[in-house]
Amino acid sequence: MAKPRAISHPRRILAVSLESSTEHLTRVIKDLTGTNPEPGPAPTSTTTSTSSSSLAGTTHDLTLKTAYYTATVPIWLDLITTPPEWADSFLSAEAREVLDVLGGVVVVFPVSAAAPGTPAAPKQNKDLISAVGRVVKEGLGGWEWDGVGLGVGVGEVSHPDDLDLWDEACGDAGLEFVHVGSFAVPDGAKNEFGEKMGIPRVLEALESNEWDSFATDDQDDDELAALGDVTGKQGADDDDDDDDDDGGGTDLDPENLDFGFDRADFEGLKKAIWEASAERHGDDGEDSQGIGGSRKPGGDPDPAAASSRAAPNTDDEDGEGGDDELGDQDIQKVEQMMRKLQAVKDMSAGLPEDQRKRMAAKAVGEVMRDL
Repeated sequence: MAKPRAISHPRRILAVSLESSTEHLTRVIKDLTGTNPEPGPAPTSTTTSTSSSSLAGTTHDLTLKTAYYTATVPIWLDLITTPPEWADSFLSAEAREVLDVLGGVVVVFPVSAAAPGTPAAPKQNKDLISAVGRVVKEGLGGWEWDGVGLGVGVGEVSHPDDLDLWDEACGDAGLEFVHVGSFAVPDGAKNEFGEKMGIPRVLEALESNEWDSFATDDQDDDELAALGDVTGKQGADDDDDDDDDDGGGTDLDPENLDFGFDRADFEGLKKAIWEASAERHGDDGEDSQGIGGSRKPGGDPDPAAASSRAAPNTDDEDGEGGDDELGDQDIQKVEQMMRKLQAVKDMSAGLPEDQRKRMAAKAVGEVMRDL
């Protein structure tokens, strides 16, 4: 039999619960991986936990070994206080890079009846499931998504029929419902339909998924090499007047795991956007409307072509005073790209170094292609 294929760059799992259900999320992750997740510094987001230490934003690895492949899949943990706001943030343009690397989504919630004095608990968990369902359907593609979505209900119920409520809620959200009781399920135990139960079923569902990244290793190497051509010129990082073909790309270093996220480092990105906009509107000579004008139909969208035309004319009038004619669309474009890169930086904080480099390379590469 062939040796299992090693997946070196797997996609990620997003595992979430309400902040009040931290213990349930911790238990599921421990039972699934064999080790307890370690809390990290408290996040500052208004949609996640604000305690002094929290699981929110931390990463815990899951080792998967089957007859066909082996992979160490990062699980990104998040605690949610306001499900609708959380869903909105994950469906924003800035979070696109995060959704692109997800291969699995797991939402954990208690199924036991609410304790006296907490009648809203079931509704809060339904809102959580609904919010995760929004992300799966609108952000990941719903049933067309090539990933696995699970709703894991933890705890005991007075009657098995009480689980139907959660099964239906998860089904409406595009998730498979898995009940994890208070006691571990014996290995090999199955329900009346011949299916595994509890954590073994969660593991089985994750193992049956495709964890290969959306990009091949060759594509990653090509992208990193192309970006290396740009970042290799950073030896003259104080020479802001260098207007060669690489433009402001020299300020975007995918090998810098912090992405260089300070204001000075974004000057190059802004300059590149402005110059690209100037070239789009200046390639028809004196009929150009300037950077602030609207793009002409049929204009060349190829940044490489625009760059090649710009090379011998870096001092022409199109390039002069461009900042003075900056339009609202260009400002918005700069801000959007900055938010996208910031989102990638935040979401990749707990990843291994090679995974962070891959995400950095892809994000920066897409920004440069957009130019």
